Amino acid sequence: MKLRLLALLITTAAALSQVASGEEYWSQFRGPRGNASASGATPVKWSDDENMIWKSPLPGRGASSPIVWGDRVFLTAFDGYGLDEEEPGDKADLKLHVLCLELASGKLLWDQSIAANPRTQGLTRRVADHGYATSTPVTDGEAVYAFFGVSGVIAFDFDGNEMWRRDVGDGSAGFGTASSPVVHGDLVYVNASIESKTLFALDRKSGEVVWKVGEINRAWTSPCIGRTASGVAELVLNQKDTVYGFDPATGKQLWSCDGIHDYVVPVPVTHQGVVYCLGGRSNRCLAIRLGGRGDVTDTHKLWEVTTGANVTSPVHFQGRLYWASDKGVANCLDAKTGESIFRERLPTRSRIYASIVRAGSKLYVTTRDKGVLVLNAAEKYEELARNVIADDQDMMNASPAIIGDRLLLRTDSFLYCVGQK
Repeated sequence: MKLRLLALLITTAAALSQVASGEEYWSQFRGPRGNASASGATPVKWSDDENMIWKSPLPGRGASSPIVWGDRVFLTAFDGYGLDEEEPGDKADLKLHVLCLELASGKLLWDQSIAANPRTQGLTRRVADHGYATSTPVTDGEAVYAFFGVSGVIAFDFDGNEMWRRDVGDGSAGFGTASSPVVHGDLVYVNASIESKTLFALDRKSGEVVWKVGEINRAWTSPCIGRTASGVAELVLNQKDTVYGFDPATGKQLWSCDGIHDYVVPVPVTHQGVVYCLGGRSNRCLAIRLGGRGDVTDTHKLWEVTTGANVTSPVHFQGRLYWASDKGVANCLDAKTGESIFRERLPTRSRIYASIVRAGSKLYVTTRDKGVLVLNAAEKYEELARNVIADDQDMMNASPAIIGDRLLLRTDSFLYCVGQK
């Protein structure tokens, strides 16, 4: 027993050393730069008693994903209302939580909750599908920033002390809120398309509005920081009909491109000066070269195809785009041409809301009824494993986080840390 504990402590110390050095971290939705990729030797198989480092009970439900900085894991949750669709309770009792856990053990370090704004929409079938803690928080290593729709943006320091709050609008829509905040430099970017049709850039220290852009239409997606071929940062936002590129510092519109003519949920990914955007109920995917000015539809749109996803986001690896659509189909495209490499039906009967993540040459697809599928990131569809935690039948809407050689998985009841023991 002592030897096993010593081995666990050594492995944990090594993982934390990687994090502290900046080699590995997962600071926002879909990880570093939002591209959902890491190099860790994460496990292929796990279960209740195989490669399970720890599991931690959560004080509420949620569809948000965990994030990691140093020895801290951050997550959001909700309780008090909306836990049972048939008996939702009193909306006045709805509490929104920001949680901090210890990476090594899963111990809950602090739990700060706020009362939901009375303008929060009541429970519907669509909202019940994911709940009231859908947006993934973001951290800059000094504070954690969480977005709760009409309840606003709230910042806590690493000790759980509230720093500021910011109201970003009181609008709502049938699906609820979903966009996750992004940090770049001294600014926190929040897409409040649903709440106020506005993209906000907030000062990360004070929460004051530095700039904002209006008329952001039907976009549940998160902002994306991409870099041109010469390394210049651009803030990309995919919305209904149009993809925009902004100067991250000033909010000045740099370019626009004809986009997806429907509402947009998936988060764009970038690679070597190109941004890839999915979206729409009819499912589309397009590629745009960054760095243009004005209307770049004819000059910088590289390709557009009638394959995509309505909800889930892709990853880029070795010249290919991979994603698992919300309709339960695994897709692989040639990133240079948009040509389909494979389309395979996944072994699930439920819609998929979590987005694919990559560790090395392994792809992780979180389903609602078949656990987490592990696929080979290759030119042919190959399923490596199906991992189910038998003791937990709760819904899995959250995308995994990757930290070193470990995965963090979230259900409505628990946060799990999976890794080679």
